[in-house]
Amino acid sequence: MRIGIDAMGGDFAPVEEIKGALAAREHLLPEDRIVLFGRKDALLERLSAHSDWESFIEIVHCEHVITMNEKPVEAIRVKPQNSMSVMTQAARDGLIGACVSAGNTGAFVAAAQMNLRRLKEVHRPGIAVVTPTYHGPVVLCDVGANVACRPQHLHQYGVMSSIYSQRICGIASPRVGLLSIGEEDAKGNDLVRSTRELLRDDPNVNFIGNVEGRDLFRGTCDVMVCDGFVGNVILKLMEGMIGGLVSGLLDELKTLAGERIEVMRSAAKGLMTRFDFNEYGGAPLLGVGGICIICHGASDWRGFKNAVRVARQFVQCNINDQIMEFLAQGQRVTNG
Repeated sequence: MRIGIDAMGGDFAPVEEIKGALAAREHLLPEDRIVLFGRKDALLERLSAHSDWESFIEIVHCEHVITMNEKPVEAIRVKPQNSMSVMTQAARDGLIGACVSAGNTGAFVAAAQMNLRRLKEVHRPGIAVVTPTYHGPVVLCDVGANVACRPQHLHQYGVMSSIYSQRICGIASPRVGLLSIGEEDAKGNDLVRSTRELLRDDPNVNFIGNVEGRDLFRGTCDVMVCDGFVGNVILKLMEGMIGGLVSGLLDELKTLAGERIEVMRSAAKGLMTRFDFNEYGGAPLLGVGGICIICHGASDWRGFKNAVRVARQFVQCNINDQIMEFLAQGQRVTNG
């Protein structure tokens, strides 16, 4: 398998991407390769300090770089030789089997849809994040690919995320909850109420009804469905909340002494590791005709190494084939 990494996209590019690519060797088979997409001179300069990289890493030169603050579609048009576009074109042409990027999310999603298209029956792709909780992992979808959702989009996020939860998280029959402002059927806006009917009537989804934001960490559901605007707010809120709680805990520990402080400090570090996005390697863009793993912009080398692992799992579990099969089943039921 050949896995592409956008080496110019993250906040610390290309340093962390290169470190991650080197570390990802432990997840590769002897015949596998990592393909770095970016400015060749910058990549060679940093790779030259490492031995034996040429045995499993290749470089594809890309002249342009899309920054985080650029408008996605316009940037792709003005900078056609950007690393994300060239990488997704390589996936389209069968030269690589998966794409990984920590760059401009909107641009990566746009490039993926332009070059890889959508899977048959999929209306809009969605980004699915695996959220760790003490009750087990919860797949949250969408977290930023589609901020103007329709009911059929959210319905498909429930179907696709269920498959992902089954195959990647190992949950036999994932409980799907629809994020709303109350558990009652009548709660929520028109989008939520219409989506509820679609999910309720789909025999392929173990739909448990409306859920609230607090249910994310209460073990209520295994999949939580929402639009990309709300999902992204939740994701950033969690990130800030966990960091704030751990920082506050560490400040409180200063009042302790001896063995107690070491025990508590170890517990605090364990909590931070449990919720560290680098440990989970990135979120798949479900619904595109390829494998695209979206990493956090601030990912370090561990994030990229683990993104390679996630990409391999996605391939091994045949996620895209199952998505198409389940959506086709639902379409047949709808059509009678």
